[in-house]
Amino acid sequence: MFFRRKGRLRQESNEKFLNLLNDVKADWQRQKTLLEKSFDPSEEVVCQARMAEAKYFFLLREAKHRKIKIGR
Repeated sequence: MFFRRKGRLRQESNEKFLNLLNDVKADWQRQKTLLEKSFDPSEEVVCQARMAEAKYFFLLREAKHRKIKIGR
């Protein structure tokens, strides 16, 4: 009885994690396109793009550590 709940909670947390991963990926891609389209990007824009990239790759490593599979 308790083990079923544990599996369900893990599945819910994995779904939330994947949603967060998708949101961070979209943010990183937005920052990347903004940086590419900028003629003379400011230092702040460059730093934000690097931070977004770092967040995305950190979450990818965490997903690999948790052994989360993305359903296609």
